[in-house]
Amino acid sequence: MLVYQDLLTGDELLSDSFPYKEIENGMLWEVEGKWVVQGAVDVDIGANPSAEGGEEDEGVDDKTVKVVDIVDTFRLQEQPSFDKKQFVTFMKRYIKLLTPKLEPEKQELFKKHIEGATKFLLSKLSDLQLYVYCLIFFDLY
Repeated sequence: MLVYQDLLTGDELLSDSFPYKEIENGMLWEVEGKWVVQGAVDVDIGANPSAEGGEEDEGVDDKTVKVVDIVDTFRLQEQPSFDKKQFVTFMKRYIKLLTPKLEPEKQELFKKHIEGATKFLLSKLSDLQLYVYCLIFFDLY
Protein backbone atom coordinates (compact mmCIF):
# COMPACT_ATOMS: atom_id res chain seq x y z
CA MET A 1 0.00 0.00 0.00
CA LEU A 2 1.29 3.45 -0.92
CA VAL A 3 0.74 6.20 1.63
CA TYR A 4 0.93 9.78 0.40
CA GLN A 5 2.38 12.42 2.70
CA ASP A 6 2.26 16.20 2.77
CA LEU A 7 5.68 17.41 1.55
CA LEU A 8 5.69 20.27 4.06
CA THR A 9 4.68 18.43 7.21
CA GLY A 10 5.18 14.73 6.53
CA ASP A 11 1.56 14.11 7.59
CA GLU A 12 -0.08 11.03 6.08
CA LEU A 13 -3.04 12.29 4.06
CA LEU A 14 -4.10 9.50 1.71
CA SER A 15 -3.31 6.01 0.50
CA ASP A 16 -3.76 4.21 -2.79
CA SER A 17 -6.55 2.13 -1.24
CA PHE A 18 -8.91 5.08 -1.87
CA PRO A 19 -9.91 5.70 -5.50
CA TYR A 20 -8.85 9.07 -6.88
CA LYS A 21 -8.46 10.89 -10.16
CA GLU A 22 -6.09 13.67 -11.11
CA ILE A 23 -7.72 16.93 -12.16
CA GLU A 24 -6.46 20.36 -13.18
CA ASN A 25 -3.37 19.03 -15.01
CA GLY A 26 -2.44 16.77 -12.11
CA MET A 27 -2.31 19.63 -9.59
CA LEU A 28 -5.29 18.30 -7.63
CA TRP A 29 -6.61 14.88 -6.73
CA GLU A 30 -10.31 14.23 -6.44
CA VAL A 31 -10.66 11.43 -3.92
CA GLU A 32 -13.68 9.21 -3.52
CA GLY A 33 -14.64 8.69 0.10
CA LYS A 34 -17.54 6.73 1.55
CA TRP A 35 -19.77 7.28 4.53
CA VAL A 36 -19.22 4.61 7.18
CA VAL A 37 -20.95 4.08 10.51
CA GLN A 38 -18.66 4.15 13.50
CA GLY A 39 -19.57 3.22 17.03
CA ALA A 40 -22.02 0.69 18.40
CA VAL A 41 -22.09 -2.82 17.02
CA ASP A 42 -25.14 -5.00 17.60
CA VAL A 43 -23.85 -8.30 18.94
CA ASP A 44 -26.24 -11.17 19.68
CA ILE A 45 -24.56 -13.57 22.10
CA GLY A 46 -27.60 -15.80 22.43
CA ALA A 47 -28.52 -14.79 25.97
CA ASN A 48 -32.23 -14.69 26.68
CA PRO A 49 -32.67 -13.22 30.17
CA SER A 50 -36.48 -13.37 30.10
CA ALA A 51 -36.46 -17.15 29.42
CA GLU A 52 -33.94 -17.69 32.19
CA GLY A 53 -35.94 -15.74 34.75
CA GLY A 54 -33.60 -12.80 34.60
CA GLU A 55 -34.24 -9.13 34.07
CA GLU A 56 -35.02 -7.77 30.66
CA ASP A 57 -32.00 -6.49 28.81
CA GLU A 58 -31.66 -2.86 29.73
CA GLY A 59 -29.47 -2.24 26.72
CA VAL A 60 -26.54 0.03 26.38
CA ASP A 61 -26.56 3.65 25.34
CA ASP A 62 -24.24 3.16 22.38
CA LYS A 63 -23.83 6.08 20.03
CA THR A 64 -23.17 5.69 16.35
CA VAL A 65 -21.65 8.33 14.12
CA LYS A 66 -21.41 8.55 10.34
CA VAL A 67 -17.94 9.55 9.16
CA VAL A 68 -16.14 9.70 5.83
CA ASP A 69 -13.73 6.76 5.68
CA ILE A 70 -10.72 8.81 4.51
CA VAL A 71 -11.26 11.43 7.21
CA ASP A 72 -11.45 8.70 9.86
CA THR A 73 -8.54 6.59 8.56
CA PHE A 74 -6.10 9.49 8.44
CA ARG A 75 -7.46 11.34 11.50
CA LEU A 76 -8.24 14.45 9.49
CA GLN A 77 -10.08 17.37 11.01
CA GLU A 78 -12.28 19.80 9.17
CA GLN A 79 -10.63 23.15 8.57
CA PRO A 80 -12.86 26.18 9.19
CA SER A 81 -13.97 27.57 5.85
CA PHE A 82 -12.04 30.36 4.18
CA ASP A 83 -13.43 33.41 2.48
CA LYS A 84 -11.86 34.08 -0.93
CA LYS A 85 -9.28 36.55 0.39
CA GLN A 86 -8.15 34.15 3.14
CA PHE A 87 -7.95 31.29 0.66
CA VAL A 88 -5.80 33.25 -1.80
CA THR A 89 -3.48 34.29 1.07
CA PHE A 90 -3.25 30.66 2.22
CA MET A 91 -2.52 29.40 -1.31
CA LYS A 92 0.19 32.00 -1.93
CA ARG A 93 1.95 30.95 1.25
CA TYR A 94 1.49 27.26 0.51
CA ILE A 95 2.87 27.66 -3.03
CA LYS A 96 5.85 29.65 -1.74
CA LEU A 97 6.69 26.94 0.82
CA LEU A 98 5.98 23.97 -1.45
CA THR A 99 7.83 25.04 -4.61
CA PRO A 100 11.38 24.61 -3.22
CA LYS A 101 10.47 21.11 -1.93
CA LEU A 102 9.73 19.90 -5.47
CA GLU A 103 12.30 18.42 -7.80
CA PRO A 104 13.57 21.09 -10.25
CA GLU A 105 11.82 19.60 -13.30
CA LYS A 106 8.52 19.44 -11.39
CA GLN A 107 8.84 23.04 -10.19
CA GLU A 108 8.30 24.42 -13.70
CA LEU A 109 5.26 22.24 -14.29
CA PHE A 110 3.90 23.22 -10.88
CA LYS A 111 4.37 26.94 -11.55
CA LYS A 112 2.71 26.56 -14.95
CA HIS A 113 -0.46 24.84 -13.66
CA ILE A 114 -0.99 25.88 -10.03
CA GLU A 115 -2.71 29.15 -10.92
CA GLY A 116 -5.39 27.28 -12.88
CA ALA A 117 -5.86 24.82 -10.02
CA THR A 118 -6.19 27.69 -7.54
CA LYS A 119 -8.82 29.38 -9.74
CA PHE A 120 -10.68 26.07 -10.00
CA LEU A 121 -10.74 25.73 -6.20
CA LEU A 122 -11.80 29.36 -5.79
CA SER A 123 -14.76 28.77 -8.10
CA LYS A 124 -15.90 25.90 -5.87
CA LEU A 125 -14.86 27.34 -2.51
CA SER A 126 -18.39 27.58 -1.11
CA ASP A 127 -18.98 23.88 -1.91
CA LEU A 128 -15.73 22.54 -0.44
CA GLN A 129 -15.02 21.01 2.93
CA LEU A 130 -11.31 21.30 3.70
CA TYR A 131 -9.54 18.87 6.01
CA VAL A 132 -6.12 18.92 7.65
CA TYR A 133 -4.16 16.36 9.62
CA CYS A 134 -5.02 16.54 13.31
CA LEU A 135 -1.54 17.78 14.23
CA ILE A 136 -1.84 21.09 12.43
CA PHE A 137 1.25 22.71 10.93
CA PHE A 138 0.54 26.04 12.64
CA ASP A 139 3.04 28.10 10.66
CA LEU A 140 1.15 27.31 7.48
CA TYR A 141 -2.52 27.29 8.46
